Amino acid sequence: MFTSTSFLSILPEMLILALGIILLVVEPFWKEERRRDTGWLTAGGLFAILIISLLVGRPGEPVATLGGMVRFDWLGFFFKMLFIFAAGITALFLMDHEKAGRRGEAYVLLLASTIGMSLMASSADLVMLYLAIETTSIPLYVLAGFMLSDDHSTEAGFKYLLFGAMTSAVMLYGFSLLFGFAGTTNLYALAAALQAGRLTAPVILGVIFLVIVGLGFKVSIVPFHFWAPDVYEGAPTPIAGFLSTASKAAGFVVIARFFLVVFPGFTLTWTSLLAVLAAVTMTAGNLLALPQKNLKRMLAYSSIAHAGYAMIGIVALSQLGITSVVFYMVAYIVTNMAAFGVVAAVGRAVGSDEYDTYRGLSRRSPWLGLIMLAAFLSLAGMPPFGGFVAKIFVFAAGMQAKYTWLVIVGILNSIVGVYYYLNVMKYVYLYRMENEDEEKHPIALTRPYVIALIILALGVILVGTVFAPWFSWSSAAAVNLF
Repeated sequence: MFTSTSFLSILPEMLILALGIILLVVEPFWKEERRRDTGWLTAGGLFAILIISLLVGRPGEPVATLGGMVRFDWLGFFFKMLFIFAAGITALFLMDHEKAGRRGEAYVLLLASTIGMSLMASSADLVMLYLAIETTSIPLYVLAGFMLSDDHSTEAGFKYLLFGAMTSAVMLYGFSLLFGFAGTTNLYALAAALQAGRLTAPVILGVIFLVIVGLGFKVSIVPFHFWAPDVYEGAPTPIAGFLSTASKAAGFVVIARFFLVVFPGFTLTWTSLLAVLAAVTMTAGNLLALPQKNLKRMLAYSSIAHAGYAMIGIVALSQLGITSVVFYMVAYIVTNMAAFGVVAAVGRAVGSDEYDTYRGLSRRSPWLGLIMLAAFLSLAGMPPFGGFVAKIFVFAAGMQAKYTWLVIVGILNSIVGVYYYLNVMKYVYLYRMENEDEEKHPIALTRPYVIALIILALGVILVGTVFAPWFSWSSAAAVNLF
C-alpha cells in the first residue's frame, strides 16, 4: 500500500526524476545559443528540490517502506541532501565546459546518477541496493568518457566501465550467496538469519571479501584504487569532482549500513580487515601523490588517502565513529569540490592541469588563489578549516575504539599530505610566469563558477568554525544504526 510515508521516503528521487523529464522535454526546443541555460535549469531545480525536501520530506522514526526495500531514516535523508547539493554544484561547473556544457544529455545523466546515489543511501534490500549501485555507476561511466574526441576521456570511460563491471559482478556474487543461504534479500532479515546460524563462518567470511571488492571500488580503497588516477585525469573536470566526492560518499553510507546491519555478530572479522585496508590506503595514496605533476592525478591519489582516513570511523564501530564518517563526508565534499572547481577554472583558461600552469596564479587571480589555498589547507587537515575538524573526529573515534596504531598511521600520513598540498601552493604563490607579467593574463570566471566557488569556500570555512550544527546533524544520522 502506497502511503504518505512511502511517498516522502522517495520524494527527492521523484522530484529529480521530474526535473530530468523536464530537461528532456524542454532542451531540444532551445536554440544552440540557449543550450547553456540547461545548466541553470538543472542547478536551480536541484537546489529547489533540496529546499523542498528539507521543508516537507524530513523523516521521523526509522521505518521500512515500499515493501521493505527502502529505509526512511535520517542517515539516508542526510546523505540524499549531500548528493543533491553536490550535483547542483557540479551542474554549475559543467555549464562552461567546452564540450559538455551545452549538451542536455550530460545533465540528464548527472541527474540519473544522483537518483541512484539517493537510493543507495536508503536501500534496505540487496536487490534495491544492487539496482541503485548500477543506476549510479552506468551514467558515470558515460560521463567519464563523454568527450569522444579526447583519447584520455574515452580511455577513462572504458577503464571505469571495465573495472566497475568486474567488481560489481564480484559483489553481486556475494549478494547471491547471502540470498541463497539465508533465503531473504532484506538487510535486517539477513542479520537475523546470520545470528540464527543459517550461514557458516567460511561462507560469511567469503561474502565479506566479495562485498568489500565491490564497495571498495566505489570508495577507491587499496587495492581497488587503480582506476581513479586515469579516470579523474581523463574525465571532464566537473565530473571528476563529482566522482571523487558524491560517489565516494555513496559508497561509505552503503558500507556503514550494510556491515553494521548485516554482520553485527562478526564485527571483529570485518573491522580488522577494513582497519588494515585503511592503513594501507592512507599510506599508498599519500606516497603515490608525492611525485605527481598533474593536479588531477594528485587529487585522485589524495582522494584515495582520504578514503583511508574516513574508514577509521567505520572500523571504530561506535556512534561517534559513524558520526565522524558522516561529518567527514560533509567536509570532504565541500573541500574537494572547491579544489576541483579551481582546477576546472584554471584548466578552462590555460588548457592544462600540470603544476607549471599554476605559476603566478595568486597574481593572475587573487581570489582563485585564496580559494585554492583554503581548499588545500582543509584537505591537509589544517585549522580553522573543515578538514581539520573532520580528522579530529575520526581520530577521536579511533582512539575511543582502541585503534591507537591506526590513528598514529593516520597522523603520520596527514603530515605527508601537508607536503604535497603545500608543494602545489608553492607554484601558486611563490613561482612566477616565465618572461610574462601575470597581471596581463587574468583568469576570467563566469557567473556559475563565481556562485559555486563562493558557496564552497564558505562551506569549507563554516564547517570548520561553526561545526556544532553539522556535528549534531551527523550524530542524528548515525544514531539510526545503533
